[in-house]
Amino acid sequence: MTLLSSPKFVYHVKRILPFGIIWLVLSWFILLIESMATEYQNQRPETDITVTWNIFVFASLAVFLVGMAMGAVEVLWLGKRFKRKAFWQKILYKMGFYLLFMLVINLVTFPIAASIELSSSILDAQVWHKFSNYIVSPTFLSTMVSLTFSIFVSLIYSGISEHLGHNVLLNFFSGKYHQPKEESRVFMFLDMKSSTSFAEQLGHKKYFRFLSDYYNQLSNDIIQYKGEVYQYVGDEIVVTWKREDGLQHHNCIRCFYAMKQSLQKKRNYFEETYGVVPSFRAGLHLGQVTTGEIGALKKEIFFTGDVLNVTARIQQLCKPLQQEIIISEELAEQLKSDGLRLKSLGNMELEGRKKPVELFAAQLV
Repeated sequence: MTLLSSPKFVYHVKRILPFGIIWLVLSWFILLIESMATEYQNQRPETDITVTWNIFVFASLAVFLVGMAMGAVEVLWLGKRFKRKAFWQKILYKMGFYLLFMLVINLVTFPIAASIELSSSILDAQVWHKFSNYIVSPTFLSTMVSLTFSIFVSLIYSGISEHLGHNVLLNFFSGKYHQPKEESRVFMFLDMKSSTSFAEQLGHKKYFRFLSDYYNQLSNDIIQYKGEVYQYVGDEIVVTWKREDGLQHHNCIRCFYAMKQSLQKKRNYFEETYGVVPSFRAGLHLGQVTTGEIGALKKEIFFTGDVLNVTARIQQLCKPLQQEIIISEELAEQLKSDGLRLKSLGNMELEGRKKPVELFAAQLV
């Protein structure tokens, strides 16, 4: 698997791309408003760039790339640094950083645009004379105001995306689930072992930080194996896959073992910080669900169907059956045997199911 095709890379690109689109659309809108106000004529040629087709293409590409650059910084670095700050603090601190960043970009791109307009070298005296006029003109001020607006809109989008989840936000925008639709999905209910005693031992505040570190440690593996977090319910995580994504290369099973390995790598950190090391058990099942938007006061993408109840019941059997991972017969039948060992645990009665369900322990080989 190459870097460009890895699920983690694709996930980050999907998160960064909207920033470029937001900046591009806003720039076109602002350009249209300014052009209409000046009747599509350059009334300040000594400071303003006359918009030709070449200038328009260059400016559009530059704005898109600047938006992508901001998105990359936000997703891969800066967003994580202010994760524990209040929403208004995030906006305030980040605005200051990005305004300085955009000021530098503005001062770099203007001479390039001026050289294109004048059909001359960027070292030409005319270019730098226009640049010196530009930085003390109202045009420069209006450009910085436009940049500030674009940054603000991008940060609002980033904040909403962080709280709702990127995939959920895109589904809302695209209207994919405005009308309920049936889907075949794999679900994993992941439950932490000894969570009650951990909470009692650590206390509420420290246990909250413990859960946050626990979730963060598992997130990369969920992304890497094409999963989506559906819900956090206390110490339990509900992960889901589209049928093809979950079955491909045993992603749903590999995700479980990758998360287990990630926690082992962080074992020393958890012991030193909290005095306990988290571990978990999981139940997995495959089946049909109805997916759609639901809620009056708060909208969310909601799954409903027997598959969720069955998955929860399977997970609850992990402890009495002394297994870390148990999968249903329906899922076992769809998984390829290559690289996977399945051990039948027999037919089990599940609450809400009339017929017994055969369950399997799953292990990678």
